[in-house]
Amino acid sequence: MAQQSLAFRVMRLCRPSFQAEDALLRLHPADLLAGEDLLDVSSLPPSLLDPRGGADFSFRDRFQLENPTDAMALSGLLVLPQSFGAIYLGETFCSYISINNSSSFEARDIIIKAEIQTEKQRILLLDTSKTPVESIRAGGRYDFIVEHDVKELGPHTLVCTALYNDGDSERKYLPQFFKFVVANPLSVRTKVRTVKENTFLEACIENHTKSNLYMDQVEFEPAPQWSATILKADEHSLERNSKTRDIFKPPVLILAGGGIYNYLYQLKHASHESGHTRIDGSNILGKLQITWRTNLGESGRLQTQQILGTPVAHKDIDLRIVEVPAVVILERPFLLHLVLTSQTDKTVGPFEVFISERDSGEEKFVMVNGIQKLVLPPLESFGSTNFDMNMIATRLGVQRITGITIFDTKEKKAYDPLPDLEIFVDAV
Repeated sequence: MAQQSLAFRVMRLCRPSFQAEDALLRLHPADLLAGEDLLDVSSLPPSLLDPRGGADFSFRDRFQLENPTDAMALSGLLVLPQSFGAIYLGETFCSYISINNSSSFEARDIIIKAEIQTEKQRILLLDTSKTPVESIRAGGRYDFIVEHDVKELGPHTLVCTALYNDGDSERKYLPQFFKFVVANPLSVRTKVRTVKENTFLEACIENHTKSNLYMDQVEFEPAPQWSATILKADEHSLERNSKTRDIFKPPVLILAGGGIYNYLYQLKHASHESGHTRIDGSNILGKLQITWRTNLGESGRLQTQQILGTPVAHKDIDLRIVEVPAVVILERPFLLHLVLTSQTDKTVGPFEVFISERDSGEEKFVMVNGIQKLVLPPLESFGSTNFDMNMIATRLGVQRITGITIFDTKEKKAYDPLPDLEIFVDAV
């Protein structure tokens, strides 16, 4: 292989970290001015060795905490990174690249390229093909900075190449490869629960990094058929009425190495533009947008995949109970108010509504009073109709209304019965 005149050096640009003092014996500023044999000089005045004079050069008070901040072991110094460090998904990878001429000849007409190669794609960060670097003198260098928003997990390779003329005017090609691995900074676990007309989404965010994460924003973007509201615990009245708190919302802290924080959202079906409820059978709820900062302000951003709810079986119609009497009296008729809604763009029906008989043979104490089957007219596309069922209860206490079923007389199709409804039957 021909000897190369040029060589790449790659340094990652990232924020420094706080320097913590691991040693118990702390440094005194006077140590920088005097040597270890200072105490051996017999001509020193006694006041210099007097701790009450504020200039104790001995080591007897080095273990004492003179200030509460000393317990943190932070000296106030910042240390530049000594290695490539961990790179996480959602961050911006920023690198300082220097191409050095270590030969004794000038390199000319240098075409430089820098690319990020992943398992799925190759991304060009820099290309000087149209404007080559005219020359790099012997012992000189050419520096540049590249940035890349990290959007994939796993192994990455920073590929740096140079095509140039060396001192003998020979065209040479220099490839160099710098590998690093992108890890996941956090995990998101979700739980979905449905209570009547409401769907609740719980999102648990766990920090997998070695530094604290400050959540600037955790926002749920619902799918078109949903609307979302975040639910929070009641705050203290002083905090709730604070104007400063409304202007500046402090970020949520998630501690390093496994800290977690939970978010709760309430989801409701949004209304269709025409005023009808759109039911498309999709169980996609939406996705989370997450932005954060580390201790020294480095930012990151992630978007989750689509969060799925309970699979929804598409039905042409929807039958619901909308009103039950507050008081049901024994052996007195009462009305059960229902609504039947079409969920398709075609005409459906006519229908029959009745109480189905179960195979279990369980005796029913709430039944239809009068006509056993109600006949409903056809429904237009996305139309609805309200109707009442005349019921009567024959036993006191908590009773169940079971088996309300609707039958499409045109399609000869019976739909699943409504869920059981409990009522309390009182005496006169």
